[in-house]
Amino acid sequence: MKANKLRAANPLKAMARWLFAAITLTSIAHSSLLNALPSDRDQPIHISADSAVREESKGETKYSGNVVLTQGSLIIRANSLIIQQDNDPDKTTIVAAGDPATLEQIPAADRAPIIAEAMRMVYRQNEELIRLRDNARIEQDGTVLTGGLIDYLMAEQRVRAVSDNAEGNQRVEVVIPPSALQKPKEES
Repeated sequence: MKANKLRAANPLKAMARWLFAAITLTSIAHSSLLNALPSDRDQPIHISADSAVREESKGETKYSGNVVLTQGSLIIRANSLIIQQDNDPDKTTIVAAGDPATLEQIPAADRAPIIAEAMRMVYRQNEELIRLRDNARIEQDGTVLTGGLIDYLMAEQRVRAVSDNAEGNQRVEVVIPPSALQKPKEES
């Protein structure tokens, strides 16, 4: 119950946190999910854009032109960003589009940043789904996952990547650096 309230209260933070989880799951080097910097969730959300339009009747705010959203270490850059909300805060949808849209976040003080990009990023809170579409890519610490479409199903803690079937030219690729395959040295 408490986790649902946190997600409802801060859907942008949840999106970034789950993108981090997605890359963590693809990396053999990491065996558990880590959270973003603890202070991020306590930071205000700042959005700057060339224009913003709120349509209260639709429950939608559209930001366009060089959109930059920041919250603590989380930075989303896009050509456009749409936040759709209805009366149920659990049904929030966030859509970022760009050439590409990018997301960057520092998961912990001692960790490398997570960098995700795609032509379109969609976070659907009620489905607990983050979808990266068209030239999707997630990277952390040299581990890279690419594909035409990357879904992270949060409830199942599962990443699903597929090729671009329409074009047939972008297969799923995973690059795992040798350092990720090495066991940590034990301290004496």
